[in-house]
Amino acid sequence: MNNSALMIWSVLFGAIGMGFFAYGSRQKAIVPWMVGTGLMIDPWFITNAYLLVAADVLLIGLAWFIQI
Repeated sequence: MNNSALMIWSVLFGAIGMGFFAYGSRQKAIVPWMVGTGLMIDPWFITNAYLLVAADVLLIGLAWFIQI
């Protein structure tokens, strides 16, 4: 994948992360808050689009299965 695909995935997962972060902040729930923070921050450090998608799907799955 090229840089434009990485940018699109980064914006998409950043927006999803913003939703998780806002939900976690309002509900005082730590898991969605941390997942949202991770989704917004990890595109800064992951430069491979495939790895970015895999890591972010794993983070979203983590929020789905760990419901505290």
